[in-house]
Amino acid sequence: MRRTLFLLIIGLGGAAILISLGVWQVQRLAWKQAIISDIEARIVATPVTLPETLDPQNDAYLPVVADGVLGDGEIHVLVSQKDVGAGYRIIAPFLLEDGRQIMVDRGFALTTAKDTNRATGPAQIIGNLQWPQETDGFTPAPDLSANIWFARDVSAMADTLQSLPILLVARSSSLQDADISPLPVDTARIPNDHLQYAITWFSLAAIWLGMSLFFLRRRGASKAES
Repeated sequence: MRRTLFLLIIGLGGAAILISLGVWQVQRLAWKQAIISDIEARIVATPVTLPETLDPQNDAYLPVVADGVLGDGEIHVLVSQKDVGAGYRIIAPFLLEDGRQIMVDRGFALTTAKDTNRATGPAQIIGNLQWPQETDGFTPAPDLSANIWFARDVSAMADTLQSLPILLVARSSSLQDADISPLPVDTARIPNDHLQYAITWFSLAAIWLGMSLFFLRRRGASKAES
């Protein structure tokens, strides 16, 4: 009797823990979906002129329209595009009409177009501000001699381009360049695996209950035989 009670407690207790973890992931899913919906609404809002002061947290994804001059000395950040292949994000200095110099992520260029002479000069850029967190302890240092970067590091890129640590990711530009395809800001790279996690926890709970029932029935059969 004690062993049966022990198996029952373990079975129900373990299932309760696994189910609670699944419910928590469902709650996290709703939380993450609300955040993504808010970001998507901010991305497509009416563009504004670049504010005088900016906060990387509060102003991330802010839609901006800016007039200025795209300069030389671009940075190449190695990336890969699905169904396209390897290439580079083209990060260029952008001197605003008010005298501030920021950076513009002009978009994607194939590796074969890495050193192409691109159009520079007066332009109007419409896009979104972003301070991407793409570097970690495993990110290689940029190869400055070959002008190949392996992540967008806003502070380091700003030092190299002698600009403010402000990155405007272009959605459209009045200065077109056939070698560049815009890579506008979206929410596709924001991780949202909570549904898969929830399914995993609920599946484990079902398996745990099934195994617990199996052992209880097996014990009951053994007792009946004895």
